[in-house]
Order: sequence, then structure tokens, then C-alpha cells
Amino acid sequence: MSLSLSMAAFALAASISPGPVNIVALGSGARHGLRASLMHVAGATLGFCLLLVLVGLGLHELLLRWPLLGEVLRWGGVAFLLYMAWRLACDSGQLTGEQRQHPPSAWQGAAMQWLNPKAWLAAVAGVGAYTGGEQQLLWLFTWIYGPICFVSVACWAWAGSVIRHYLNEARYLRLLNRGLAVLLVGSAGYLVF
Repeated sequence: MSLSLSMAAFALAASISPGPVNIVALGSGARHGLRASLMHVAGATLGFCLLLVLVGLGLHELLLRWPLLGEVLRWGGVAFLLYMAWRLACDSGQLTGEQRQHPPSAWQGAAMQWLNPKAWLAAVAGVGAYTGGEQQLLWLFTWIYGPICFVSVACWAWAGSVIRHYLNEARYLRLLNRGLAVLLVGSAGYLVF
């Protein structure tokens, strides 16, 4: 298998597997549709690519030298995941009307990646496995990873938009949102323990 193909397989496995960013994309797709969720998808992709590049340029070394910074990121991640879970849990389930919330923004998608333990693991493991400290390989990995990440997260938003048609009653959407909120709380719990 070529190096590029191996990088692509790693990117696909890491990007399409369930995680906080994908859970929010699914909920956003169900609530707001695919088109409205694409800003979250784009932000998550750009946020991860920036994280990947900075890890490759030595950010992980900084975290090893200053463990307090890692703790701040960890607790920030917990707080952000709990905030997103709270928003999902409190959602009315109404798809129209005055109380309609906005879909997650590009900034929220990017921030979620930086506060997401799965993203950090993928960045550190991918950089360690594929770049060997060579910047040329880091840029190749990032260029391969970006489109795969975008399509993977978009698939979750698309899946949400597909099930949206089955959620025509507010109570069904509330149930989905509360289930997704529980998954986000579980992700936050993973960071705590």
C-alpha cells in the first residue's frame, strides 16, 4: 500500500467514526438540514487541519512541557461538551417557529475539534505514524486528511438530514436530541475519568 493510500485510510477511519463533532453534525442535520449544517462541517474540518499542522510543528511537545495547559484544554473540552449537551437536551424539538435555534457555526465546529480528545489522539497518532518530523509529509498528510474529514463529517450531517423526514413530530426530535446529549455527556465523562 502506498503512503498516500495509507494516510487516506487512517484519515477515513479517524474521521468517520463516532465522536463529539460527528454527534453534533448528526443532530444539526436532523434539526436544520444538510445545507445549514455545512458551516459546522467546514469549521470542524479546518479546525482539525490546523490542529494537525500545529501538532506536526511541535504543539504536542509544548503540552508535554506544560501539563497545566493540557489540563486547561481538557476541562475546557468538558465544559464545551456539556454546554452542547445542555443545548441539545433543552431543545424544544420544533422545526419551525419563533424559537428556532441557529445551526452550529463554523467556529463551534473548529472549537469542538480543539476540545475533542478523539481529534487530539488522531492528530498525535497520525503525525507520529506518517510524518516522521518531515514537514513535506506533514503537508501531504494534511492535504489528504482535509477532504476526507470534510466528507466524513458531512456524512453524519447528511444522515441527520435523512432521518429528519422521520422526525416530523417535535417529541421524536426531542428524543433524538436528548439521546445525542447523553452521548456528549458520555464523551465529557471520558475526559474526566
